[in-house]
Amino acid sequence: MSTAKILDGAFYNNDEFKDLMNSNYFPLDKMQRSVDTLKAAKDQIDIETMEYGQYQPILAPKAGWPKGGGAAWLREMGRARIDLTAQRNDVALDGETPLTKCALLDASLRKCFNSVPPICIKIDVKEHKLTDPNHDTHEIELVWKYENGADQPPTLLEFTMICPYRTTP
Repeated sequence: MSTAKILDGAFYNNDEFKDLMNSNYFPLDKMQRSVDTLKAAKDQIDIETMEYGQYQPILAPKAGWPKGGGAAWLREMGRARIDLTAQRNDVALDGETPLTKCALLDASLRKCFNSVPPICIKIDVKEHKLTDPNHDTHEIELVWKYENGADQPPTLLEFTMICPYRTTP
């Protein structure tokens, strides 16, 4: 199958991709190893200012991604960032309300990687149905989980990227 005919979520809405990515962020020992890898890659990334899309290829080289997803990463991640930057955000994170959904995503992921201990992440990827409102744009769902109660730091971020509905050309 030609990767040119697969768009957006089809690259990433599969168990192989999700398992590959989640193996870097969960459980805690794997998340800590990823933090250490990113800190060691300081010539490629600054863990304190990194954004969604920058760290994945460092933790999992794109050549090994299933269904050609690595080859399409920059394009598809760029599209997601553009869509999310166009969406106003009203969700606060640590007392601040980032202006856009993209800024919220970036800040949430930085929180996970820069907390001590780091906060684990579980990713999911879904695709809009044609009948969904806003079916032609990326959206995110971020759910914080608290193992020791809401008055304690979170222990997990459930991050879902919802990709646009697309037909294959």
